[in-house]
Amino acid sequence: MHALQVLLRRQLSAAWRYRWPAVLFSWLVCAVGWGVTFTIPNTYEASARLYVDADVVLTPLLRGIAVDSASAAQLDVLQRTLLSRPNLEKLISKTDLELDLKGAADRESLVAQLAADIRITPQTRNLFTIAYRSTSPKLAFDVVRTMLTTFVESKTGNNRNDLENAGKFLQAQIALYERQLQEAERKRAEFRAKYIDILPAGDGGASRLEAQQGNVRALQGQLLDAIARRESLARELSTTPQLVVTETDGSGPGGVSGPSRLREAERTLQELRLRYTDQNPDVVAQRNLVAAIRSGGAATSDPTGTPRIGPRSRSVPNPVFELLKGRNVENDSVIASLQRQTQDATRERDRLEEIARGAPQLQADFANVNRDYEVLRRNYDDLLARRESMRISSAAEADGDKVKIQVIDPPQIPQNPVAPKRVLLVSGVLAAGLAAGVGLALLLVQMDQSFHTVEDLRDMGFLVVGGVSFLGETVSLGRRALTVGVFALAVSVPMIFYTGLLMRLVKTAVVV
Repeated sequence: MHALQVLLRRQLSAAWRYRWPAVLFSWLVCAVGWGVTFTIPNTYEASARLYVDADVVLTPLLRGIAVDSASAAQLDVLQRTLLSRPNLEKLISKTDLELDLKGAADRESLVAQLAADIRITPQTRNLFTIAYRSTSPKLAFDVVRTMLTTFVESKTGNNRNDLENAGKFLQAQIALYERQLQEAERKRAEFRAKYIDILPAGDGGASRLEAQQGNVRALQGQLLDAIARRESLARELSTTPQLVVTETDGSGPGGVSGPSRLREAERTLQELRLRYTDQNPDVVAQRNLVAAIRSGGAATSDPTGTPRIGPRSRSVPNPVFELLKGRNVENDSVIASLQRQTQDATRERDRLEEIARGAPQLQADFANVNRDYEVLRRNYDDLLARRESMRISSAAEADGDKVKIQVIDPPQIPQNPVAPKRVLLVSGVLAAGLAAGVGLALLLVQMDQSFHTVEDLRDMGFLVVGGVSFLGETVSLGRRALTVGVFALAVSVPMIFYTGLLMRLVKTAVVV
């Protein structure tokens, strides 16, 4: 710590020798810096705040069926549109900026500069600021006012132009898809007409081949059932007698007289005729029974088993046998019909299967044709829906003001400059001047090659026996005080100028 104090004292004593060059350099830095500060022209800023909001009634009603032009993305696009080249050229022509242009190069440079200098800053979702800075207060005001007018005009003009362009594009796409859809429908219809027998139905049902295969299986099953019924009837017929023998005492079986039995048989025959035709097996059997009763004979058998007609027994047709026989005949006709139908259905099925085997890629080709048609149809329907949405949006844009623009703070001609910050610059120049003086003194100390103490020589590695002190005129205390006072006055000169400059700046700001 002692060594550090010694070193610091040594540096300060050495710097004291170069105090006047440091003071002069500090004055020079402050003078140049303050001169440059007051030569910088004033910059004025004009600004306007806008509030943009979607209509609280119309927008919710149109949500989902119309294009939403009031979204945050749409506002962002609108803000970026303001800084487009056509709008900036319109701004140049409506303000005094065009007076300083000398050629196309100057115009290009001015357009690029305006795009960088004009700031559109969003503060909230619906509130944002348009600001521009210039050395001329009126020019800054004119630029912001023109941009504000352009913003309001472009709010409706750009939206309507975009809607018109989008409508034309949609109409062209719809016409293109309509032609492609008609061509796809024609190919689909031709393909289906050519292979209608083996393609599935239009509603997603089975094809004619599949239907015919199912029909063959159904007919074969019905035929097998009919054959089984025929075999069952044949077994029953083989065990059923054709005639039955009845014992009578001249008045019918069971003491019933012959006329009564005849009337009962005739009544039964009439009832059967009311229900069936004359060819029905039941009707035929009952008619034979009535005829046998009317004949009046009875079959009997002698003790050897030979049938005979006696006065107390007779043979009549067995109605059960006749009924089974009639059902057997009817089942035979059904079997014949089923055999014929099965043969026809089998031939048709074989024909369709032959066609299907001849076109193995038919289903894949039809799937491709159908898929292309469905894609075109879906896109076409979507374009139609979007066109209707565009029409509703156009109507809402023309008849209903969806986006409300309210100027919260209109632009004003600025009175006070926003730049440069002269107070900060003047203070900075003072600090820089003082720092420059101290820095110059320390630099000169480092560049000084002389030795100030015996220890400096010993630090260099030399053998020092001793040192001789300077024997000069003794400096009085008053003279020392005068020297320090003059130095302090020289150092305070920049501060005095700094105070005067601050007072002037404050007074100018209050007056303005």
